[in-house]
Amino acid sequence: MHGSYKTEAVVLRSLRLGEADRVLHLYTPTRGRVGAVAKGVRRTRSRVGARLEPFSSVALVLHEGRGELHTISGVDTVATHHAVREQPERARIASACGEALLRMFAEGDPSPRVFAALCRLLDVLDDYTPARGDIALDPLLLAFQLKLHGLAGFAPRLSACSSCAAEDVPLVRFSAAAGGAVCGSCPGGLSLPPAALAALAALLRAPLAELPELTPQAAAVVARCASDLNAEHGGFRLRSLALTAGG
Repeated sequence: MHGSYKTEAVVLRSLRLGEADRVLHLYTPTRGRVGAVAKGVRRTRSRVGARLEPFSSVALVLHEGRGELHTISGVDTVATHHAVREQPERARIASACGEALLRMFAEGDPSPRVFAALCRLLDVLDDYTPARGDIALDPLLLAFQLKLHGLAGFAPRLSACSSCAAEDVPLVRFSAAAGGAVCGSCPGGLSLPPAALAALAALLRAPLAELPELTPQAAAVVARCASDLNAEHGGFRLRSLALTAGG
């Protein structure tokens, strides 16, 4: 369908195009991922460019033509999330969360619940104090990745063995291929200490603004679990975290 339409959106990425334009990767509640061109926003006299910074929440008028990229013809600010962009660790968390969302949910696969979770993430990040050390182990980043899997229908099973369905048995490993925690009688997976199993359950259950603190050991195991889930169900590992780790 061609023509103009209105939508809320969160700007997840912004790439230069030509001398004055930008290509934006957006996530919207009713159309999911959308690619759009913002024409002329890099000119110094443009008043629109500042409204389309990464992590901004906006209300847009978009024109859908024959090409893959829609064209932005109107924009109003809903929330700037300036504090997220200006604090490096917050920005890195937001970037990694945005990458996970873009790679897990295909274009044309809308989810109002995913959009609401993204907006909530940015609201929390505005006043968030990231964990010290490796950003890949931050509870908010870990929780958001796990919750995305839940919203996609792939929440890891943690209350019974994901392989043989045995209940009331110790769950000692985590297997993304099996769909969650597994017992000692089933093969595969990585070691899952009790503290890491409890951390996985807590991060899935708790609201983003009320996440528990994690020990470095538990966070490291949860990060491996989240990475394996990304690879198993989304076919990716977060490039932004690999680039960060590589300096």
